Amino acid sequence: MKKLAVIGKDVSKSLSPEIHAFIAKNTGSNLEYCKISIPECEFDATAGKLFKEYDGFNVTIPYKLSIMPYLEKIKGDAKLFGAVNTVRICDMSGHNTDGLGFMLMLKNNGVDVNGKTVLLLGAGGAGRSVAKKLTDSGASVYVYDTKTEMAKSLEEEFSGVKAITGIDSKAYYVIINATGIGMHSTEGVSPVSEEIINQCEVAVDLIYTPKKSEFLRIAENCGKRIINGEAMLFYQAYYAQCIFFEKPADEAEAKRLFNKFGEEFI
Repeated sequence: MKKLAVIGKDVSKSLSPEIHAFIAKNTGSNLEYCKISIPECEFDATAGKLFKEYDGFNVTIPYKLSIMPYLEKIKGDAKLFGAVNTVRICDMSGHNTDGLGFMLMLKNNGVDVNGKTVLLLGAGGAGRSVAKKLTDSGASVYVYDTKTEMAKSLEEEFSGVKAITGIDSKAYYVIINATGIGMHSTEGVSPVSEEIINQCEVAVDLIYTPKKSEFLRIAENCGKRIINGEAMLFYQAYYAQCIFFEKPADEAEAKRLFNKFGEEFI
């Protein structure tokens, strides 16, 4: 049995334990999975203990970059994105399955970004992953972050990304919220105004709790297609579990499992 966990500043409402237990049950794996909320002031003191007590863990806001100095190897997408969401203890390696999960979510919702313009809100760990995958898929990405230097960093690193310092009322095919605004203490708040949202065709929120954020509620009222982060969460967990158990990933299996999970849990 593998002992796994999700770590973040506040993972009290995380669905990760249910998702990983479900995937394990339906793929013949055996695990114990828990949630660990870590205040930012305690991260350094806590991180060392995790490597001694667990076989692996998933990393969420705001530690996808903070965890990297503790690792010996940064692999695959994590190296490209400069952010880690999956840690395997046996070889002290960091991986990132956010981008894979995000793109499979778009694909299974019939969203094709090739040749389209995208407004990305947030240049943190998830935003970095999303930006790279979008540009690799032929999208032109405009990224806004209140920390201008983070958006600029993405522009410098990834071709096809342009940092913007303000959000104008402009027609984007997709607006993606990767900021975390809309959950926990900011529940009921949208990261952008209705005027901006009304210009897009598709609104995507990486938040999955609440199921319909204020951002998505406004978009739906404007007649836009909306996608919340449940599928991305599930798919990135599926890819992460494949890494933990060293099993090959399969898109068809991931979609089948998500649909079954939705019938039972969502």
